[in-house]
Amino acid sequence: MADDAAFCSLAGKAALVTGGSRGIGAAIVRELARAGATVAIGYRSGAEEAEALAAEVGGRAIQADVASPEGAAQLIEEAGELDLLVNNAGLTRDGLLARMPDEDWREVIETNLSSVFYTCRAVTRPMMKRRSGAIVNVSSVVGLHGNWGQTNYAASKAGIIGFTKSLARELGSRGIRANVVAPGYVKTRLTEVLPDEANAAILGNTPLARLGEPSDIAGAVRFLCADEASFITGEVLLVDGGLGM
Repeated sequence: MADDAAFCSLAGKAALVTGGSRGIGAAIVRELARAGATVAIGYRSGAEEAEALAAEVGGRAIQADVASPEGAAQLIEEAGELDLLVNNAGLTRDGLLARMPDEDWREVIETNLSSVFYTCRAVTRPMMKRRSGAIVNVSSVVGLHGNWGQTNYAASKAGIIGFTKSLARELGSRGIRANVVAPGYVKTRLTEVLPDEANAAILGNTPLARLGEPSDIAGAVRFLCADEASFITGEVLLVDGGLGM
């Protein structure tokens, strides 16, 4: 543990990761815990996975729907005093705009973008009182460049970037940093279902010629949470193998 926590140590820090029960979120939870943080895992579904992960890292699993203001406020309250907030909760409802149901638009915007507003609003006041804290919001390369069949997802992820830059301006004088990590295509349940030709196209446009691992994203989040990044705020860190250049 000492070696793991030497660089970008988060020892003594309390963190909350939303959407933390699986995939990229679970990797972030493990990485922050490895860095020495005490981690609360926010989740909406997958209780068994969340509880098992909490037992593994010595943290707590808290069920809440961050797509509602009440759920987000409840999650922040139950998590207690926080030094670090990582907003990772998200979903996709892909489809062409001309045939996209209203519900698919609303659900993606509420879960991916409104949740970030709700949790940040709830955590901001106590962080401001202590004049310290770090917020990392997980966006996507799709929020920068768009993607066919993902107008709702792209809008939500682009919104996270604008939101975070504005938040960084509001909170900087209080010692609170806000940054974005924007993953490219990562090996998760979402990419496992892509057809072979789609994967080939992605790899062909990625200079590093591979999909990312959840741990790649987790390492970037750890860095932005740590004191080594204390002079970084309002930034978007692309972790995409060069896809978005």
